Amino acid sequence: MVGAVTKAAEELKGREGIGRVMHEALTGAPDTFILKNAHKIDANGVVDHFWCASRDGVIEATGSSDTDLQTFLDSRQAVTYAVVDAGGSLLTPGFIDIHAHGSWGKAYDDGRDAIMTARAGHASHGTTRQVLSLITNPLDVMAENLREVCAIMPERPDILGTHLEGPFLALSRKGAHDPSCLIDPSPEAVDTLLEAADGTLRQITMAPERAGGMAAIRRFVAAGVIPAVGHTDVDYAAACRAFDAGSTLMTHIFNAMNGLHHREPGPIPAALERRTVAVEFINDGFHVQDSMCRLVHELFPHRIVAVTDAMAATDCPDGLYKLGGLDVNVVEGHARLVSNGAIAGSTLTLDVWLRRAIQVLGFAPAEAVEAVTLTPARVLGIDRPNSITADPVGVLETGFAADAVLLDPVTLATSSVWCAGRRLK
Repeated sequence: MVGAVTKAAEELKGREGIGRVMHEALTGAPDTFILKNAHKIDANGVVDHFWCASRDGVIEATGSSDTDLQTFLDSRQAVTYAVVDAGGSLLTPGFIDIHAHGSWGKAYDDGRDAIMTARAGHASHGTTRQVLSLITNPLDVMAENLREVCAIMPERPDILGTHLEGPFLALSRKGAHDPSCLIDPSPEAVDTLLEAADGTLRQITMAPERAGGMAAIRRFVAAGVIPAVGHTDVDYAAACRAFDAGSTLMTHIFNAMNGLHHREPGPIPAALERRTVAVEFINDGFHVQDSMCRLVHELFPHRIVAVTDAMAATDCPDGLYKLGGLDVNVVEGHARLVSNGAIAGSTLTLDVWLRRAIQVLGFAPAEAVEAVTLTPARVLGIDRPNSITADPVGVLETGFAADAVLLDPVTLATSSVWCAGRRLK
């Protein structure tokens, strides 16, 4: 047993080194390269024999024939491109996760070094851009964690900002959040978080029914933050008011909220009726059973945002971990609080999400890829010129950032990853 623990500790130390190497790659100059002979899948469809050229971190040309590729190269004789032959592998845009707490034994609440390690874990599975989720803590701790992320962002094109899961959550739907830290969204508390984030807060999960909830939603919307309805006991009518006040996202649909009932419909039908509302969806077969996963697919076409809700144990052995200040036990990859057995995030990665969507749930490949790429980009407004990313992301088109993932055509395991033209794996 001691040997196993030592081996695990050595592996985690090695992963910290990978995190530092990836940090250096992301802060360096982008590569100039051509990916060819790929089976491209994105929200626009499927193209065989696909190629794309990347320079200065941006896709400058695409095509699907050797003739087009040669014509392009003839027009760029002064430029030297490294050529990567995909060998028929699947090629998708880089994955975007807007709700994840960590991986590789580290949480995004734990400072610069932990952020580098945990981001490397998700990047190795194809997640090229990520909103870093911060767990409920005392307000001053959450503010300091926001400042930590804000400080590293100018160096890192892969970090899109922060997501606060709390502290404005319903006590009755707290899940794996510390109940002693849950508070109402007073104007002072809202301002504290917005000031600490300094424009880098992307979304906040909150229960609209808490005192001051509707006013807080309007305040966050005015500040350019997405108030996501979640960890809530809200009924249908109040959910309608929250969405109409500007909330455009539902946090991990079905989890930590009222479910569907024919006389008490709850928040899910309210989201369904408003086409501007997207829904986060944890597709691990544990948070939501497969039959209900298929229902989400039928109800919310083109509005599904694939998320992992991954915590520090992601890509790590089973055992004891922390989520904020709470103890978590991971058994067979499933994380639960030691205190009461509540689900405590996941150990999911987005390449596994994609594989399950296609091979288990029966999503069309382009639809599944859309959920891990273009839909989250649309939610954040980064599928078009914006102030968050240097270039739009979400599809493999000319003028978009060179975020790309090569996948094994059978297992859908991630083999190679580029973020803004920088090779990460």
